[in-house]
Amino acid sequence: MIVPKYWSEAQQTAPVANGQRTIKRFGWSDSSQQAAEQHAQQRLAEALETLAATGSVRRMDHKVAYNSTEGLPIREEVIANYDDIVISRNAYGALCLNTPSVLFADIDFDPHHGGLTLPWLLPLVIGLGLSWVFAPDSTGWLLGLGITLVISLISWLLAKRKKVEQRRGEGERQLENIRAFSQRYPELHLRIYRTPAGYRVLCMNELFDPRSDRAQQLLKELHCDPLYSQLCFNQQCFRARVSPKPWRIGMQRMQPASGVWPIKAERMPQRSAWVQQYEQTASTYAACHYVERLGAQQTLPETEQVQRLHDDYCRAQATELAMG
Repeated sequence: MIVPKYWSEAQQTAPVANGQRTIKRFGWSDSSQQAAEQHAQQRLAEALETLAATGSVRRMDHKVAYNSTEGLPIREEVIANYDDIVISRNAYGALCLNTPSVLFADIDFDPHHGGLTLPWLLPLVIGLGLSWVFAPDSTGWLLGLGITLVISLISWLLAKRKKVEQRRGEGERQLENIRAFSQRYPELHLRIYRTPAGYRVLCMNELFDPRSDRAQQLLKELHCDPLYSQLCFNQQCFRARVSPKPWRIGMQRMQPASGVWPIKAERMPQRSAWVQQYEQTASTYAACHYVERLGAQQTLPETEQVQRLHDDYCRAQATELAMG
C-alpha cells in the first residue's frame, strides 16, 4: 500500500514522426517534495526513452484518485499516519482509513431498490392529462390540478414509507447474511457496524494480503461491492470511510470541484475554507454505528490499533448521533 505525502509533475516536449508531443509524468514520495520531483523526472526520462525506442508512449498520467492501471498509488491528501495506517482525505472531502492488512468489508443496500420518482410522477402526469381533457375551463382545470397534487403527494408519502420498509427489511437480511457468514467461519472475530447504506465488517484476529485468494473470497462471500474488492486488489490495501459524506450532512461538494490531490496553490485557500466548514459540520455526525461482535474473541495488536482509530474517527460508539 502506498499513499504518498508528496507529489510532483514533470513534463517535456519531444519530437515525434508527425511533429512534437508533450509527455507528462507524476512522481511521489513519503520523505520530501524534492524526492517527489526527482521521481517525476525519473519516470519522465523512462517515458521519453520508450517514446524514442518505439515511437509511442502514453502522453500523461491521468489525474484521478485511484489509478493503479497506470501504476500510480492512491492520490489523496495525507492527514495523519499511524505506523502503517494512513488517514487520507478523498476526492469529495471525507476522511478514509487505509490499512495494508486489516480487512474491512462494506456491504451496501441494493441501489436499485426503493426508487421514489415513478410512484408520484405517474399519477401527476395522468391527472394533469385527464384534467386537460375533461375540464378545459379554468375552474375545472384548477380543481383537477388540486386533486391531482393531493393524490401525487399521498402516492409519494406511501412510496417513501415503502422505501423505508424495504430498507429495514434489506438491512435485516444483510445482518442475517453476515451472521450466517460468521457461522461458516467461526474462527474469525468480526466486529459489525451499521453504515448509512448498509453494514461494515472488520476482522479482528487475522491479517490479510488484499491480493490473496482468501481475502478476495471472504469479500465475495460477504457480498461486498465488487468495485471495492477490485480497489483493494489494485491498491493493495483495505479502506473504510471514517467521516460523513458531505451531501448527507447538508454540505455542498468539495471545493474546488476536483478534489484529487495535489491541489494547485492558488486553489488551496478555497479548499481549506471548505474543509474547515466540513469538519465543523461533520463533528455532530457519526460515519457508522457499532452493532455487535461475532465469532472468536482473539485479537491482534495491529487490528486493535485499527479498530481504535476507526471507532474514534467514525464516532462509532456515539449511537445517539445521526449517520452521514
